[in-house]
Amino acid sequence: MEKRELGGSGVMVSELCLGTMTWGTQNTEAEAHAQIDLALGRGIDFIDTAEMYPTNPVSAETIGLTEDYIGSWIAKTGRRDAFVLATKITGEGRRQVRDGEGITPASIRRALEASLRRLRTDYVDLYQFHWPQRGSYSFRQNWDFDPRKQPSKAEVEEDMAACLAVLADLVAEGKIRHFGLSNETTWGMAEWLRLAGPGPRAVSIQNEYSLMCRLYDTDLAELGQQEKVTLLAYTPLAAGMLSGKYSGGAVPAGSRMSRTPDLGGRARPRAFEIADRYVAIAREAGIDPVTMAIAWLRTRPFPIIPIIGATSCAQLEKSLDAAGFDLPQPVLEAIDQVHRDHPMPF
Repeated sequence: MEKRELGGSGVMVSELCLGTMTWGTQNTEAEAHAQIDLALGRGIDFIDTAEMYPTNPVSAETIGLTEDYIGSWIAKTGRRDAFVLATKITGEGRRQVRDGEGITPASIRRALEASLRRLRTDYVDLYQFHWPQRGSYSFRQNWDFDPRKQPSKAEVEEDMAACLAVLADLVAEGKIRHFGLSNETTWGMAEWLRLAGPGPRAVSIQNEYSLMCRLYDTDLAELGQQEKVTLLAYTPLAAGMLSGKYSGGAVPAGSRMSRTPDLGGRARPRAFEIADRYVAIAREAGIDPVTMAIAWLRTRPFPIIPIIGATSCAQLEKSLDAAGFDLPQPVLEAIDQVHRDHPMPF
């Protein structure tokens, strides 16, 4: 397992990050612990979670369970130092989490303290804002994105500065070590970096990125490279579409699609057809489609760490096999051609 620097922090982490959003809905506590053990055994030392998890669906009854499961593993093993741990504070509008409260100077501290209790640790290595207070074009909102609805620039900057001040206090108190963003835009990330001054500087941006979702490839990619901001790429299998399990209209029992039929706006007839083209490239080359999709992310020309997740250890193994795996040039060329022919599947 190769190591990559998390932004410009000096912190070196595994080239793959273990995602956890199914723990508590699609996975039991014992299964979550088994996935942690497997990932650590294969060289992963970076785990990502969120106060909102698990998902599929998000519900008031299950929020926080994922952090609880990680916390119980830490309590059972005493191995808090086995991995770099990232979590997130939920943005405004998710009523199941803190009654829909957004990210404010006051809520940051309260949300972090609650996460620390569930995780049974005194600190998190990376604390992330799940989505911007002003709104975002993530989650298929890019089709109708209207920045005119956002607060004024002065209001946004005032809010950012106030949040950065609280983060600086939390770093000084030893409760967080680094700061990151999620579902952020190029302008937003540039503002956070500009306003940081000597305070906490964002080292990562956790946005969706896969063979089928490549909004990051231009302006954000340039920012990430020049400013040393690492992309933590979530949903690298396009919600399972790139695994081939939905080919031919199949909806396996217990799968994400069986719980959220629209796959978060991705489940469009054209998207399934395009996913099958990528799956066919992998199978023709004798590579598991999951391994190919994750390994491709390793080739990107900017700082990136894929977040891999699964509902079983057998599934997780296929993603772990991508570590250190270099795709053959003909496979890369075939992938590039499909992207050029079908650039926006959903």
